[in-house]
Amino acid sequence: MDFDGMKDLHSGLGTAGVTVFDKNQDVIAGIARISHFFKHESCGQCTPCREGCAWMWNLMTRFTSGNAELREIDMLDEISRQIEGHTICALGDAAAWPVQGLIRHYRPEMEARIAQHKAALQEQEQTAQA
Repeated sequence: MDFDGMKDLHSGLGTAGVTVFDKNQDVIAGIARISHFFKHESCGQCTPCREGCAWMWNLMTRFTSGNAELREIDMLDEISRQIEGHTICALGDAAAWPVQGLIRHYRPEMEARIAQHKAALQEQEQTAQA
């Protein structure tokens, strides 16, 4: 595992930190936790990082429960790309990359979580009306 090898796999070592999840872990919740870390660690000097990290964390919190819209996946990606490369230090880039990787590799899981949440809400509404 090296930087060039990871690039060939459309992944990366980013800040040289590696997070490993086994199949029993919720990768969406894991990335949400990472987003919370970067939101907390942002010094607030750069607007893209200060505002973007908060937006990413808020959206990731919603994706964790599935309480989101499908269009918000693309919105999350757009926010991450508006942070990446637009900050004074590398914290903004480091905050954007896990979210981008989640969307690139786990989008079907994100979409499924949203669909499950919507189905559960519809079932609750039908039960309440009965």
